[in-house]
Amino acid sequence: MLNILIIEDEPMAADDLEQVITSLDSEVNVVAKKESVASSVEWLEENEVDLILSDIQLGDGLSFEIFEKLDITTPIIITTAYDNYAIQAFKQNSIDYLLKPIDEQELKKALDKYKDLHDREEDQPNIQELLKTLRPGSESEFQERFIVTLGERIESIPVSEVAYFFSEDRYTYLVNRDGKQHIINTNLGELEGKLNPKKFYRINRKYIIGYDAIQRMVAYSKSRVKVELLPEPPNAMDVVVSVERSGPFKKWLNQ
Repeated sequence: MLNILIIEDEPMAADDLEQVITSLDSEVNVVAKKESVASSVEWLEENEVDLILSDIQLGDGLSFEIFEKLDITTPIIITTAYDNYAIQAFKQNSIDYLLKPIDEQELKKALDKYKDLHDREEDQPNIQELLKTLRPGSESEFQERFIVTLGERIESIPVSEVAYFFSEDRYTYLVNRDGKQHIINTNLGELEGKLNPKKFYRINRKYIIGYDAIQRMVAYSKSRVKVELLPEPPNAMDVVVSVERSGPFKKWLNQ
């Protein structure tokens, strides 16, 4: 039996991944699903698995922090929306790199690759080299400009002029500091991998906010945090940090 740990901060995505894995291979057993750096570290201090499937961006940080805190040699399959994030490093130093949304056949190939490497110690992935690549060294590693269209005109907006991003009706909007909205051709999951995590934070399924756009924060129900942004969101709805992200959000504010 192949025991697997899934590290994914979106519960529905974790459940979907578990369903696909178990349908592909009857010998697979998902023993646990963790959604944060802290919970993963706590679990791995007491437990072992044969294989880890891990997203990169978690609610309280980047998943490579887990492997820096613990001496883990367990093979890893990266599952992420980071379509331009050190792909070669992932391919060379982890079992595999699967771009979201995860293709079932690509996942099967990754599992087969793990089985093939399992007894070949000399070909095992180099986790330490992967960690070196994943560690953010400078802001240049993140996207610095966003292309938008204004009628027939095309403009490039520096990330320094972005207040926040939000999704609505299947579209993703960039809102600059003047309150102007622009549709961009990406989704919030992909954006998480392109933005500097020290300056931007995904507070819920609909918003990624910039630190400088936060004007005021107040306590909300169920230990959540209500955030007042400037410029004010165009839909006039409350902007509230989700329950599962409220704790990590406070840590993000305090870094």
